[in-house]
Order: sequence, then structure tokens, then C-alpha cells
Amino acid sequence: MSSKPNQESTQETTPGMNQGWTYRDRIQPHTAGQTVLAYYSQRYQHSSQAEWQTRIEQQQILLNGQPTSAQTLLKSGHQLSYYRLPWKEPAAPLNFKILYEDDHLWVISKPSGLPVLPGGGFLEHTLLHQLRLHYPNQSPIPIHRLGRGTSGAMLIAKTQIARANLARQFRTRSATQVATIKTPENPQTLANIYRALVGPTTPSHLPEHFTCAYSIGKLPHNRIGHIYGHHPAGLPARSDCTVLQRTSTSTLLKVSIFTGRPHQIRIHLAAKGYPLQGDPLYPIGGAPAPNCTARPGDIGYHLHAHQLQFIHPQTGQPIFITAEPPSILKTASS
Repeated sequence: MSSKPNQESTQETTPGMNQGWTYRDRIQPHTAGQTVLAYYSQRYQHSSQAEWQTRIEQQQILLNGQPTSAQTLLKSGHQLSYYRLPWKEPAAPLNFKILYEDDHLWVISKPSGLPVLPGGGFLEHTLLHQLRLHYPNQSPIPIHRLGRGTSGAMLIAKTQIARANLARQFRTRSATQVATIKTPENPQTLANIYRALVGPTTPSHLPEHFTCAYSIGKLPHNRIGHIYGHHPAGLPARSDCTVLQRTSTSTLLKVSIFTGRPHQIRIHLAAKGYPLQGDPLYPIGGAPAPNCTARPGDIGYHLHAHQLQFIHPQTGQPIFITAEPPSILKTASS
């Protein structure tokens, strides 16, 4: 096994258009009977009915590989494809560091602002696409995700065997909700440790150590259908927090998560009453307002995946990785 830490990709965003993308849908029984126009207009409300009509007329939308009309009725099993014409993507930092690499996996240090997967107008300006560019003979498989605005250590499998093993570690961790983060030498513990910045606090309001156990579930969102937030009927989630540093303007926290719910740290700290500084989506309470126009990929907050521990899928040995945090998330002594 070979380890190749601290290699860095330095590619920057370049002007111009991407290659476009084809989105594919298979009609399910509950959507059969709709027209092509109704299907797209109701399912993908980011575009108007008139825009979908134009795309159908321009043959950007195919039914079973053939041009179709707006009023064609859909049947269960029909295959729809929509070719989105090339577009200019939002800017993103395309540089990333390789903290660890061998024949089975990478640990990447992702910069804030770079999405992991396509979505929200991003296609090629994503970590997955950049990995495929730099490693054309590999098949990168993200084991977990970091939000677009979150930086730090991220685990990527190279093989299906590694993916299955590492994904099982994450599922087991979430299911058992291990009570403590143990030492890096302990091979029994999978750990995700973050740093997060919230507003100024006092010990009487926010103690040195505390646990967030707010449930997380889906909530309606007026632009993207649904979004995750604090929901009493949601799934259980747990984050253990420690204050690292308090100043007159902010409080730096260490956060260990024992479940992998979407946007868990952002939601938990907001539900506690201390949203991440600069978070445009999650206010106090941990649930976006009904008329909220912000999206999960909007950035501005400070959250960093600082340390990652897992068991190597081939050797069975513990791997402990640290991703250096940005300066705003360092303590005065570091």
C-alpha cells in the first residue's frame, strides 16, 4: 500500500460553457396519464410551463428516444430524456488537496465553495467531475458528502469493494451512535470531527460541553420542493459539541457527529439557538422560514471537516486524517 499525502490540484475556474447534460426520467405508475408538458411543469418547477413548452418544441425532450409533443400522454415505463443545452456554470474553486491515497481510496481536502455532486447549476465545477478529469482511469465514489460551503476531509472510494466496506462503517456508526470519540489508535471507532463558528456566547448560555439531539426531517420549500430541517417527526440525530474558543465576536466549536443527517451541524446549532455565522438558510430554530428563497448550496457560513477516522477496507488498520482548517477556524494558539 502506498500513501501520497498533500498532493494538490491547482486548476482554476475557466470561462466558457460546459458540455451540457442529459437528464433522464422513467415514468412510474403514479405519474402515468400526465402529458409530457404537465409532467415537466409540475415535477421541475424551477422552469415555467412556457419554458418547458419551448424545450419540447425544440426537441430537447425525447420520449423513448424520439421527438414528442407537449400533449402526448405518458405511460408507466416510458423513458423521458431532457438535454440541457451547454451553460456557463457559477464560479467555484477547483483546487483540492489529496491528504491520503492508495489503491483503494482517497481522502480529499475539499475547499469551501466547491460542490461535491452536480446540482444547482453546477455540473463540471464539482469535486466529482474534477476527480474524473485528474484520474480518468479511476471511478471515484463519494462515501459521504460535504455541503458546498463546508471545507475539509472527505472520503472517496476507488472500488466497489471499498465503497461497500466504508459505507457500512458509516451506517454502523449512525445506527449505534457511539457514545465517545476515542483515541486515533482505537480501531473500533469511526469519527467525523468538525469545526464550526457561531456567534458570541457566554458560559451561562452555552456551556463548554453540550449535546444536540434534535430530530431532522423534510420540510416544504417553495423553490426546490423540500428541504431538511429540525422536525419533531424527523429521524434521530446526535452531535456532541465542545467550545474551543470564545471571543467578543464569535465562538469556535468542535463538533463530533454520530449520525449523518443532511446539514446536521447547521441544523443542530441553529436549533440550539446558535446558527453558524453567515448561514443564509438556517436561522434560530433550525427550520427555514416558509418563504425562504435560500438553498442548501448557498454559502457564507464557516464549517470545516477537521478530522476523519475510519478502518481501512483492505488492511483493517485505523486511518486518522487531519485537514488543516482555514484561518478563521483556528484557535489563537494554533
